[in-house]
Amino acid sequence: MTHVEDELNSQPECWIRAAEQAGRHAAVLPAPGERVAIVGCGTSYFMAQAVAALREGAGQGETDAFAASEFPYGRSYDRVVALTRSGTTTEVLDLLEQVKGRTHTTALTADPATPVMSAADDLVVLDFADERSVVQTRFATTALTLLRAHLGLHSDAAVADARTALATPFPQGLVECTQFTFLGRGWTVGLANEAGLKMREASLSWTEAYPAMEYRHGPISVSAAGTATWMLGAAPDGLAEQVRATGALWVAGGLDPLAELVRVHRLAVAVAAARGLDPDQPRHLTRSVILAS
Repeated sequence: MTHVEDELNSQPECWIRAAEQAGRHAAVLPAPGERVAIVGCGTSYFMAQAVAALREGAGQGETDAFAASEFPYGRSYDRVVALTRSGTTTEVLDLLEQVKGRTHTTALTADPATPVMSAADDLVVLDFADERSVVQTRFATTALTLLRAHLGLHSDAAVADARTALATPFPQGLVECTQFTFLGRGWTVGLANEAGLKMREASLSWTEAYPAMEYRHGPISVSAAGTATWMLGAAPDGLAEQVRATGALWVAGGLDPLAELVRVHRLAVAVAAARGLDPDQPRHLTRSVILAS
């Protein structure tokens, strides 16, 4: 078993621990009414997109998500939340240094012995969800689970669905597809973006991700026999029928959307294996991006 397989299989247990700890960390997480920016790089940026949509949708306050390198320093926020598995990512550390003393910062990380520990004002350490793999799975979903629980949006059903996602066979022909499109709505747009990234990283697949309603404004033109379109969450009326009419395989997201992402994690590993690739050794990637000064 690869590192990434072992880590993705442990996600239900990690989510349980994260939900249990949410209350303990409530004082350093965004309070209702705060104006908040959530930042990250790569997978963490896409988790930030999901959290921002969830928080605003829950009426907790204005919330923006940014890639750390694209943070708008001219804007004013009550708190910046940084998601960084490694605690060493250059862009995140640079951002925290630049806002220090004028904006309160909270970092969610997996490693308690890294520079982010002194760079952020407050910390949430999810060391039980740390990973050996380059490709993120359980840290990202565990951090999102903690923040969902903080917002009162996590339930035991999500954990049960994650277990189902780990045990359910894929639709016939899915692993053999040559192209994958992932769709989301609201907070699941971030999950769709992450699903596409995971497939690219682990299996070198041609993947795309869109808000579900935008898919019909051009991207559906790539759909054909031998491709797959996967919906994370409830689909707009009529979309499944339109996809099937192209000849593409339609994958409905019937589980909790975060559990659907677990299914995608499994698919990435399965496609990598079918193509003779090692998902623990993704091409051109390292566990953390540290830029030379």
